[in-house]
Amino acid sequence: MHSSSTSGSRLCLNSLKSLPIKALAFSTLLLPFHSINASKTAYQFDNVVNSNTLVVVSVVNPTTVFDDSEHFHGFGYDLVRNYADSLNVKLEFKTVDDNATALKWVKQGKASFAMTTASIQSIEAKSLTSFSATCGETAALQKNGLNANLNWVFKAANDPLSDTASGFVCRSKQSGTLQQLASFYNRNVIKQESWDSIQRDLNNRMPIYKASFQRTAQLYDLDWHLLAAIGYQESYLKPNSVSPTGVRGLMMLTNSTAKAMGVSNRTDPVQSIQGGAKYYDLMLSRYDDIPFPDRNWYALVAYNMGPGAVNQIRKSIKSQGKDPDQWVNLYAYLDSNKARNGRYRQAVQYVTRIRAYLEHIKTTPQLVNI
Repeated sequence: MHSSSTSGSRLCLNSLKSLPIKALAFSTLLLPFHSINASKTAYQFDNVVNSNTLVVVSVVNPTTVFDDSEHFHGFGYDLVRNYADSLNVKLEFKTVDDNATALKWVKQGKASFAMTTASIQSIEAKSLTSFSATCGETAALQKNGLNANLNWVFKAANDPLSDTASGFVCRSKQSGTLQQLASFYNRNVIKQESWDSIQRDLNNRMPIYKASFQRTAQLYDLDWHLLAAIGYQESYLKPNSVSPTGVRGLMMLTNSTAKAMGVSNRTDPVQSIQGGAKYYDLMLSRYDDIPFPDRNWYALVAYNMGPGAVNQIRKSIKSQGKDPDQWVNLYAYLDSNKARNGRYRQAVQYVTRIRAYLEHIKTTPQLVNI
């Protein structure tokens, strides 16, 4: 079992009345607070409020969550995390080996709810209730190679937590957030036939540079797999690579960036990896107020476009009345405007491919154990 939590402000029963409906993500079906307080039924909603913690259990799979041993990420995980943020509570996210165990946790009250691809029959067999984690938006998941049969499973249908959750998911669909999350976690971003070629590249070149990635990552407290994924996206791990714009080397540094990072020879793979890691670490430091894993995605876009361009996009997002510190908003801006701006199109491809490479490197035993 693995668990992770994200921080949130204290939410208590006395303060709930003063918070706006939008902040709590209540659906129109939510019971009045006086009836909740008066009820003698033990609701998971009450446990969430009293503990200031939303406990969610899930099985690791490409649609729900990718557990990289440092930070969770994934379509399902991000959706759940956004729901916890809307309730202003901490998220305690736990993974188990199979759907049966996840359902058992809900039945026993060990989890607020489960995120699962279990069949409706198996859910109903345990007298549990569920609803689609996509509010019926199956097309967005299917076209991005995700499992459309994703459900949130609750202990009781009349629990206000189920009502608030279903309302939140449907609003996410209406706002386009759900579709953008599915787009970012697209399993088809790299065509299946390309993976054979990618695997050959990694098998041949990773053994040469793995030690440098590991040593440098340790120096900057980074994930070496992520550095390797950046290197593959930049140059296919070819130290003599040169672009038409003059960037060069394994990590494809500009001349000015190389000098600033102390790199005297951009085609030296060891120097290039060190310079790229130092620059990436610098980009991470610019987004200290943004939690992981989102901070990684922001830093990657800044590595690709430059931090000035990211700052301009964040200003535009803020002017639209949206939170510029939420990755889904930054990604949506890039994705929605990529047709008119080649840099945005490149940035979308850049960050989504690196995410895919990261997951591949971390889950391919022959690469990890080289």
